[in-house]
Amino acid sequence: MSDRPGYPLTGTAAPAHGVARTLSLMNASDRTPADLLRSALAADPARPLVTFYDDATGERVELSVATFANWVAKTANLLQDELAAEPGDRLALLLPAHWQSAVWLIAAASAGVTVEIGGDPADADLVVSGPDTLDAARACGGERVALALRPLGGRFPEPPAGFADYAVEVPSQGDRFAPYAPVDPDAAALVVDGVELSGAELVARARADAAELGLTAGSRVLTGRSFGTWEGLSTGLFAPLAAGGSVVLCRHLDRLPEDGLRRRVETEQVTHTR
Repeated sequence: MSDRPGYPLTGTAAPAHGVARTLSLMNASDRTPADLLRSALAADPARPLVTFYDDATGERVELSVATFANWVAKTANLLQDELAAEPGDRLALLLPAHWQSAVWLIAAASAGVTVEIGGDPADADLVVSGPDTLDAARACGGERVALALRPLGGRFPEPPAGFADYAVEVPSQGDRFAPYAPVDPDAAALVVDGVELSGAELVARARADAAELGLTAGSRVLTGRSFGTWEGLSTGLFAPLAAGGSVVLCRHLDRLPEDGLRRRVETEQVTHTR
């Protein structure tokens, strides 16, 4: 799937020669993950941002910056309006490395909600679960959202009892998002591996990682790492986003046939592998 129908592109692409300069000028003031996405959107909305492969199912999804931002806006509106999430609320994210997980990470940050990767649902204000963690997710006393993680963002054949089906709820949400209150860059945005990061700290780490990896505007990172660690989150989303690059996010990479990785690197014009 490339730029899923029904999720319109917005914005105007910057001239190619001005993209790197636009990113360098705008990113200097970015202090939240949502700021990073806004800068990418202003610089070049049409370029790819997240390309996702699931080598267990053969799925390939490619999202431009604009399409990814549209999913983020819809998801943030779902959080704020339908799920009544407020800044400072804790969201237990029980999802693998997946393009929809990336959407939830930026959407939650846009609404001021703290994401706890693999957090205890019993201690969370709301939970977002994949199909394999529904039993654990039922311990959450707040709102529960389930993702089928099916190709093309498909819904569950039978909605799980006690959960809102993300694929059913998100399409009707608004294409633009504005938080009811400004998001504090110094408030907690992410908890991973027991470490809590504010939005500003997350952005600073992402920038530092991008510099260490040598990422620049146009870099394309291929990774099969889990989102259960900062390193996986950074290489799989935040560092490429901070650098003005893109990511080829691979799930079940071990299912690739012999020589499949080399061919993917060539086909996707990958510049870095992690």
